[in-house]
Amino acid sequence: MPKPKKEDIISFTISEACNQIMKANIHPKWYPEAKVSCACGNTFTVGATLPEINVEICSNCHPFYTGQLKFVDTAGRVEKFRVRQSAQITKKVSKTEKRKLKKQRQIEEERERPETLTELRKELKKKK
Repeated sequence: MPKPKKEDIISFTISEACNQIMKANIHPKWYPEAKVSCACGNTFTVGATLPEINVEICSNCHPFYTGQLKFVDTAGRVEKFRVRQSAQITKKVSKTEKRKLKKQRQIEEERERPETLTELRKELKKKK
């Protein structure tokens, strides 16, 4: 295959080449100066598809980068665990106790039921 001549080669800038490669109207808007705000007060800029980003932990306050021992709670997992743990302590009921409670409920339901058919009819008339 013969080499193309210099006159045949068309020169493009990088932005022109990207515009030709990328499809139109399918990419999100790009913000080259997006502002990132951390809970510790640190702010910096990055390129992103959102104009403002709020984060809980950044490189200035993350325990891995700072070397300090800090307890990081992601999405309230620690609180959920503590709630579950305290609930387990208060609700410990053995199987035998559960069986006794179930049996008592059944006995109470039987006591509330009418004993004869006439009593059942009278209750139904009262409800109407």
